[in-house]
Amino acid sequence: MLLPRMGQSRSAARQTKIRKSVIAASAAIMLFGPTAAVANAEPAPALPADLIAAVTRDLKISPEEYLRRADLGQQVAAFAISAQRQYPQVFGGAWLDDAGKAVVAVAQGPGAEEARKAAESAGFDVRNVAKSEAALRGEKSAFERWLESQPEAVTALVRGAVIDTVNNSIAVRVDQAGLPMPSFVDPARVIVMAPPVAGEQLPQGTAIAEGDNRAALAGGDGYASVGGGSQLRCSFGFNGTDRSGNVVNISAGHCNPDIASAGGSNAATVHELLPQDRRGAQLGVFQKSVLGNQDYSIIRINDSFADRFSNNSVRVPGVAPIAVDGVATPVVGAPVCKSGSRTGFSCGIVNAVDQTVQVGDRELTQSFSANICALPGDSGGPIVTGRLALGISSASSVADYPICEIPNLIGALTGNTPQLFAQPVSVVLSDNPGLRVRTN
Repeated sequence: MLLPRMGQSRSAARQTKIRKSVIAASAAIMLFGPTAAVANAEPAPALPADLIAAVTRDLKISPEEYLRRADLGQQVAAFAISAQRQYPQVFGGAWLDDAGKAVVAVAQGPGAEEARKAAESAGFDVRNVAKSEAALRGEKSAFERWLESQPEAVTALVRGAVIDTVNNSIAVRVDQAGLPMPSFVDPARVIVMAPPVAGEQLPQGTAIAEGDNRAALAGGDGYASVGGGSQLRCSFGFNGTDRSGNVVNISAGHCNPDIASAGGSNAATVHELLPQDRRGAQLGVFQKSVLGNQDYSIIRINDSFADRFSNNSVRVPGVAPIAVDGVATPVVGAPVCKSGSRTGFSCGIVNAVDQTVQVGDRELTQSFSANICALPGDSGGPIVTGRLALGISSASSVADYPICEIPNLIGALTGNTPQLFAQPVSVVLSDNPGLRVRTN
């Protein structure tokens, strides 16, 4: 998506094709658009001015409303986890609608009345739907089996499928319109989008700066990774500690230019990124990198620089940070903001969770997406909802654009907004017992 551009640059013809597909893409790519109500941007506790500006610009809500919706999103996420177990035959999903209200979907069947009462008692709106979440998961699995039987000319143009709880269907992301689909896929939920890509390569021979800076480093600050004959530019994700208490940073897997070396004696190194893309001091090495169904790296910070990462901050480089105070679960409709060394703070709405999407030659699973522009250099950076750690920037549908203003304008005209695909932090923590995001 974002930063390190791996492999050869796209041909001019390929770039033209992508831009045409972006302009012609269906407006249905978004399950939610920015909310219409614009509130005054009064200062909010513990939110920096740059984040407040991004919230009011991109979401058109007040910072207080941003925090309220983020909190409500986690309430409905907790309810959904319980409902999936208690009412598996009728629970149809849960989300925040475009007015910031929590909605729980209930299908007909055993336990429907109990599920309805539980949702209403929790203060959530209830929507009647035809299919349960379990039934939708069955359709998604059936689609994936169908896709395995198709010729490469079809499979190469399908980006993946996701359960679209808001529309009570599955949605399929494709590179171009007109592909054959099984009968149970609603044609209105076949969404055309530019293929998501990841990465930005630094030119070889970048000067190494003398000395080192002792200032704190936070999520959103840039770094250079070096290994396997390549140099990549990425953004730090969330600061944390591993099971042994070592100071680490959680970033993207594709930010490691030499995946196979992770954790070994010749592991790719991580350097401070100074102005003019100068490479500064070596800050650490890639302790673990996963790139395939997941996309994350655990960067082991050298002991001599551990104090610089002993903070729970996310920021735009050089400005006041937001303090992370917990970890969140992705919820459709929840407001989210990303930070990156290329484009800073920008915000959007989660429009899909637990989805599968094809990124290059790898299939990213359990990912979520939001209508946020991110560009090369932002990869690996943090995504928050409220003040909670949510995800790591993995891939973008608009990474070939030089500035966000262009795809944002196209999105405003066509409804085909930029899409940022992300690795949930909760999955990384689950996969690595003892790993923690710093929250104080």
